Amino acid sequence: MGRMTSETGYLLDNRQREAGRRFDALAGLFDPWTLDHLDRLGLAAGWRCWEVGAGGPSVPTALAERVGPTGQVLVTDIDTSWLTDLSGPAAGPVEVRRHDVARDEPPGGGFDLVHARLVLVHLPDRAEALRRMAEAVRPGGWLVVEDADPALQPLACPDERGPAEELANRVRRGFRSLLAGRGVDLAFGRTLPALLRGAGLADVRAEGCFPLTSPACRELEAATVRQLRGQLVAGGLATDEEIERHLAHLRDAGMDVTTAPLITCWGRRPD
Repeated sequence: MGRMTSETGYLLDNRQREAGRRFDALAGLFDPWTLDHLDRLGLAAGWRCWEVGAGGPSVPTALAERVGPTGQVLVTDIDTSWLTDLSGPAAGPVEVRRHDVARDEPPGGGFDLVHARLVLVHLPDRAEALRRMAEAVRPGGWLVVEDADPALQPLACPDERGPAEELANRVRRGFRSLLAGRGVDLAFGRTLPALLRGAGLADVRAEGCFPLTSPACRELEAATVRQLRGQLVAGGLATDEEIERHLAHLRDAGMDVTTAPLITCWGRRPD
């Protein structure tokens, strides 16, 4: 998920150390959900897959295991620094390529599966990116897009039972303010079904994943806050002291922190 880092680009720079911790937390939270949906669509040996904006290696690795030596997994991102272990002669059916889905020429079509998770919501040209992804799907193949909808449930702690939860929600509001300032559509997830139908896909369905609390939720929150600490303080959205208190609270297993709901939407290219 490494994209532009200008004032109108991706807020969470993959070149920072905390990006790896965020990838691990996201994998723990959402990989079982994501892979269950892909398996239900029939993902199997011999499939040709395009993983868009992969960020970390967990989903591409799982795809490669499923498609086997007769399949292919193309993994693309603007920043491929976290994907180096996937490339090379020992990587099997995996090819890693630096690519901007909204601006670069799309790879050759005919994919059985095109998948993107937490990618389009950050792109200013998200409609163009989705169109290109849909066109790369072969007749009968599937496009699966997963994106957040922070406006659907905006709180870090829906059960605001004390000062720690109130502070967590205040910091989350600051994070949402930074996202909105970078052009992120905070209600994007709910629009995916209409967008996939508008791209000519059939059998469109969508479901939401909303982990209410887990160690991975707390780790994701902590990594995100550490990564954006300077911007939160510079923007007057939180003080250093408040961020230190929030990070201390997140080390407590009794702190119930959630993420924005993840909307998973899939559709089939008509035969």
